[in-house]
Amino acid sequence: MITRQDLKELQALTKVPALSLLLPTHRTSPDNKQDPIRVKNLVKEASDRLAEEFSARELEPLLKNLDELVNDIDYTYALDGLALFASHDFAKKFYLPFTVPKRVIIDQSFATRDLVYGLHRAQRYWVVLLSQNASRLLAGTGETLEEINNKDFPLQMEGPGATTALPDSADSAYMDDRHRRFFQSVDRAFSAVAEDDTLPIVVGGVIRQISFFQEVSQYTSQIAGTITGNFDSATEAELVPQVWPFVQEVRAQQRQEALAALDAAMGEKKVSTALEEIWQLANEGRGQLLLVEGNYHVPGVVDDQGGLQVVEEKGGTEVMDDAIDEIIEAVLAKGGEVMLMEDGALADHHGIALTLRY
Repeated sequence: MITRQDLKELQALTKVPALSLLLPTHRTSPDNKQDPIRVKNLVKEASDRLAEEFSARELEPLLKNLDELVNDIDYTYALDGLALFASHDFAKKFYLPFTVPKRVIIDQSFATRDLVYGLHRAQRYWVVLLSQNASRLLAGTGETLEEINNKDFPLQMEGPGATTALPDSADSAYMDDRHRRFFQSVDRAFSAVAEDDTLPIVVGGVIRQISFFQEVSQYTSQIAGTITGNFDSATEAELVPQVWPFVQEVRAQQRQEALAALDAAMGEKKVSTALEEIWQLANEGRGQLLLVEGNYHVPGVVDDQGGLQVVEEKGGTEVMDDAIDEIIEAVLAKGGEVMLMEDGALADHHGIALTLRY
């Protein structure tokens, strides 16, 4: 699945032409039988559009990368969407646990807007399952869970009371301390994977283990909910119905907080809802929080002064297929936040609003 680090890599690359292909796919038969044909058709559309603007010699490295990407697609691993990114010296594909609209984007940088939207819409989160036998970590994106298997996870408790016998002098306090130390090591291992993100966490385990973890964890403020039981052998499909309600609550709360922040900023006259002005402010680093509806797309060009000019149609290397994608990337790059809203939620602001730092 795509990660925040993947997004940063894509957003940092600028190589004309940068080709982005996105389309919805299917997890199961018979719907997935048509996915290879849809990919082939999308590749042809992209190739035709590129050929109108570039020579065959100019396109050769990009098309070679694209062909290799397409040939490497394993449709048995397909999820709800597929994203292909190719330029002269870069090629990468992602199986997406959320659907994306079918799009061919030829631009000055890769189009990550639908990926950002998908990740925000689906809500990313972590599931930590506590057990002295094998504490597990799963990454969640919407209703898709993927288990982390690395040098740390699953993490097994070792030593007295686990892989070796308890000393004769051991009592319940001794074992409680052993468990606290083990769950502290689980917390450290999680920190190495999660880095500095602030995603919600659902913690599972028996009540006593959860209590010990909450005592020693540095992430207690991010715990959105707990599920109790033994999850040593629980499958992703069995876990989703238990953790999903907590995730939905977090998402709803985040959108409510974003609207409240917008209202507060309006009272302080620190809001812009004019698209051309939002472009300028975002690139100046003045954006604090960008709220934008999910299906709001606007093609545009950058004028000689670096401003945005909205155009009627896509096409040409100077035209950005979606200026909203560029605004989102600018806000994130300057340390701001982005909240993708339901369609209609920002009707009074024509689909987009930016709160300002100053």
